[in-house]
Amino acid sequence: MGYNIKLNQRISGGILIILLVFGFSSCRINQNLAKDNLTIVFYNVENLFDTINESGKTDGEFTPEGSKNWTQDKLDKKINDISRVLSSVNKTDLPEIIGLCEVENSFVLDKLINTDSLSGGDYKIIHYESPDFRGIDNAFLFRPAEFKVVFSEPIKIKFAGDPDYKTRDILYVKGETVDKEEFHFFINHWPSRIGGDAETEPQRMFVASIVRNKVDSILNIDRNANIVILGDMNDEPVNNSLFHTLGAKDPEADPEAELQNLMFETDKQDLGSYNYRGNWNMLDNIVVSKSLLDEKGFICVEKRGFVFHKEWMEYKNRNGNISPNRTYSGNNYTGGISDHFPVYFILKK
Repeated sequence: MGYNIKLNQRISGGILIILLVFGFSSCRINQNLAKDNLTIVFYNVENLFDTINESGKTDGEFTPEGSKNWTQDKLDKKINDISRVLSSVNKTDLPEIIGLCEVENSFVLDKLINTDSLSGGDYKIIHYESPDFRGIDNAFLFRPAEFKVVFSEPIKIKFAGDPDYKTRDILYVKGETVDKEEFHFFINHWPSRIGGDAETEPQRMFVASIVRNKVDSILNIDRNANIVILGDMNDEPVNNSLFHTLGAKDPEADPEAELQNLMFETDKQDLGSYNYRGNWNMLDNIVVSKSLLDEKGFICVEKRGFVFHKEWMEYKNRNGNISPNRTYSGNNYTGGISDHFPVYFILKK
C-alpha cells in the first residue's frame, strides 16, 4: 500500500470534521479565528537561497553563475510553490503559526509572505542570522491579528569539545493568542547525519539537551505551560536525542510524560517526512507539553500530528514509489519544491 493511501486514511477523518464545522467559503481568512483554532506547521524548505553570493556564507552555488545556475526565475518558482504548500495545509484558513528551516535571510521570507497565496494572512517574520557556514537559518511566521509575539531570541549552540563547529541557532518565540493563552515555541534544525548516524548522534543529543534545559526553566515556573517544539531534528522519535535526552514520549504509551512527540503514530506506520534511498524517515518532529493534550484551553486534535503532501508535491520513480519532489538532485535542477514534506497539527477549543 502506498504512502498516499495509508496517510490519507489517517488524516481524512480530522479534515472532514473541520470541513463540516466551517464549511466552504471564499472568505477563508476570516473563517477560522485563533480564539477557536490554531493550525501550526513546520516545513524544511530545502535551501531557500536568494541569488546573491553573500560574503561570509558558502552560498556561491546558489547564484546564476554558480554550479546550480540558481536564477531569479527558479527562486520565484520555488517561493510560489512553497506558498502553495503552506496555504493548502488547512482548506478553511491559512496557518496561524509557521516554522521554517533552511532559509537564507529575511529577503526570501519577505517575498514568501507577500505571495498571492499567503498575503491575506498578513504574516510577520521572526528571523535571526545564525552561524551556520552555509548561511541557512530557522524562521517563525505568525499572523499578528491572532497571535502576539512578546519575546524572541536565538539560542546559541556552542560545542565545548569543538568550538569551531557551527550549526543553526534554536529560535525561541514566546507569545499569546487573542484570548491571552501563552505559548512557547522552539524552531529547530539539528546537526545533520552526514558522516554517519552514530558518529553525529552526540551533536544532536547535545542540542537536545539545550532545548530540554530551556523547557525545564519554563516548566519550573509554570507546570502547565504550553510548549511547542518544532523542527527537522535529523532524528526520528525513537532515537536517543528525542526520546531520551529531550524526553519526548509516545502519547499513546506514556500519556503522563511532560513532553509528547505527536509524530510517533506516523513513525510507527513506517512513514515519514523524508525519504532516504527508498526508506521513510520521520525527521521532522512536533513535540508538545502534555498541557496541550488535556481538556483545558487549546487541545491537540486527535492528539497527533500529520505529514502533509499532495500529488503535485511528489516525485514518483519507475517503480511507482513516491518521495518529496526536491528542487535539485546534486547540481541537476529538477524543479521540485523540497526534499521534505511539511508536518502540522491543529489545536482547538
